Amino acid sequence: MLQALRRFFDREIAARPDESPAAVEKRTNLAAAALLVEVVRGDERMTPTERRSILDSVQRKFSLDADAARQLLDLAELESREAHDLHQFTSQINASFSEERKLQLVEELWRVAYADDVLQDYEVHLIRRVADLLHVRHSSSIAAKLRAGGADQAAAFLLAPKNLATASDQASGALSTISTPPPSSSA
Repeated sequence: MLQALRRFFDREIAARPDESPAAVEKRTNLAAAALLVEVVRGDERMTPTERRSILDSVQRKFSLDADAARQLLDLAELESREAHDLHQFTSQINASFSEERKLQLVEELWRVAYADDVLQDYEVHLIRRVADLLHVRHSSSIAAKLRAGGADQAAAFLLAPKNLATASDQASGALSTISTPPPSSSA
């Protein structure tokens, strides 16, 4: 099994000294697509909505036609199933992507995670790990999360009646613990 993983990695992901810029780009796109697949694999199944979201992300991010995006996604699914860690993907992306492209990828990861309208703990953890491995600042990752759909979910959570009551109770409790300074005495 480890031999098969190594051969696959060497054939599809590992850098080669004599490869063209187009080959480097293809290899890096595959690594990024594999991360998109990895996010939705966290809940043990990929729904048609999640698959469509990944295809849309791959087409948008890499300017691919539908057939090329499907082929990349199929290969990324195989890569994700056979991968043994995230470093093999993130190291390739770190070597090829600018800071801006890494941030765009993190935003696509969040968008794919939100595709089924259920943000799983595993998805959150994985995206945070990937962002860290890509050297994306936490504040930038959170901004990407909000752009990808998190702002709507955060607002819905905060505006839910039970959460408004809890927030109000917490604020009242916090205010009651603030003591007022004693009056100053004039001598």
